[in-house]
Amino acid sequence: MTIIATIPAFQLPDSDPDAGLVLGYDNTVLSSNPAARALVQRAGMAGLAGLLPVNTQALINACLSQGRAIADVESRLPGLICLWTFIPDQASGQVLARGRNATDDIRKLDEAIRSSRLYRLITENTTDLISRHAPDGSFIDATPASWRLLGYWPEELRGKPLEDVFLSSTLNAELEDVRNRLRDEGYATLTLDITHRDGSKRWFEIASRAIRETYTGAVIEVVSVSRDITARVESEENNRRLADELAHTARLATLGELASSIAHEMNQPLATIVNFASASQRYLKQARENPECLERVDDGLQRITHHANRASEVIKRLRAFLRKGQKRTAPISINDAISNVKRLCQWDADKNRVVIRERLTASNPVITADPVLLEQVLINLIRNGIDANIEAHQDSSSPSQITVTTCVNSEREILVEVADQGPGLDETGLRQMFTPFYTSKPQGLGLGLSMSRSIVEGFGGFLDAKPDEQGGLVLVCRFPPLNSSKNRSDQSREIGQHE
Repeated sequence: MTIIATIPAFQLPDSDPDAGLVLGYDNTVLSSNPAARALVQRAGMAGLAGLLPVNTQALINACLSQGRAIADVESRLPGLICLWTFIPDQASGQVLARGRNATDDIRKLDEAIRSSRLYRLITENTTDLISRHAPDGSFIDATPASWRLLGYWPEELRGKPLEDVFLSSTLNAELEDVRNRLRDEGYATLTLDITHRDGSKRWFEIASRAIRETYTGAVIEVVSVSRDITARVESEENNRRLADELAHTARLATLGELASSIAHEMNQPLATIVNFASASQRYLKQARENPECLERVDDGLQRITHHANRASEVIKRLRAFLRKGQKRTAPISINDAISNVKRLCQWDADKNRVVIRERLTASNPVITADPVLLEQVLINLIRNGIDANIEAHQDSSSPSQITVTTCVNSEREILVEVADQGPGLDETGLRQMFTPFYTSKPQGLGLGLSMSRSIVEGFGGFLDAKPDEQGGLVLVCRFPPLNSSKNRSDQSREIGQHE
């Protein structure tokens, strides 16, 4: 009969920082070192055996029968993770179990695995293209979305310059600016039109961030996220086109409503031209007998030229007002714009016994806007006031009044106020008056004020309404402030050039 020694065959030094247990063939603990006993206290276990993996007996059997060590066996305890190595001594039938506290290492490894899985899940399924680039822009790597967005698989992109992939008419100019911003700020965005590998046109929105070398701060890599915004760009373009068509239709309707005013403004210079032409003919017939008549002919021809130019300006202004196409912003004197619009609306106002009164600030404020669209807004506001006055004073023989005021408030905003003497609106009417197709007029479309607000907002301003203290309504246009007095003088010079 063979007797297995119960005296530990292994010597456990007290200075060993790793836990050590000498185990018998039946999983009994024969001896332990201080590090093992410290682990028991830390884990709050009742005994040393509780530190070991749950399958320790099977591991002992395998070690002794196979004569080999088994390493890195994990045991998880509350707040503690240990990795154990089992070393057999076949002569004594004992096993040395050495365990180290691997809590931090295992948790970091678990976190790395989770992060890797999450990264793969994102990169393999995201619809945006995530790419890595060398400082010169060439591709280092890309996610599988590159096939859908660019027509290249990630393997094809590696090492390719941006210029060979992002076929764009504006890339070279944009790329230099992006490199400078990445170098200086570490972050850059751009919107780019590109050509897909299949030849189709796409729009990309690209956000890039620089990865820097720790000590020198030099850009060593760039990470970019590219999103296909083609559908959004096309939608915005369609909306812009529809808005332009609607604005043009509104201008046509306004022109029809102002036909009498336009005819009056044209008739005055034309009638004057006819009068001076007739007078000049008479003086020419008398020129042989009276040479002084030639001076009157010369004066008449000068006046004819003056009034012909005036008529030409009216036509030019109308053609500009009816123009279709892209917006053309320019510095505009708001006072001059109001005076021009007043002339267009004057005949309509006179016909309905409405006096248009101007209270224009002497500072002559300047805004940046499309001249045609600005005139469209001002016409809408003044004609809205005329209509309101007609409604409130149709049975009165005395004239009513509209007051157009310009000023610059304490926040340096440029204000244009159009105050009428109409019936005004209640709170419900004030809330709804800028809603498309809302109108109190029997023949109105309800688009004038709604469109005017959109146009003013496009200039960076806002259009609102408030009750007038004397009754009626005040429509208020707020335009953004000028940056500085230098800008005001620069814009004033540009006005002169524009005119």
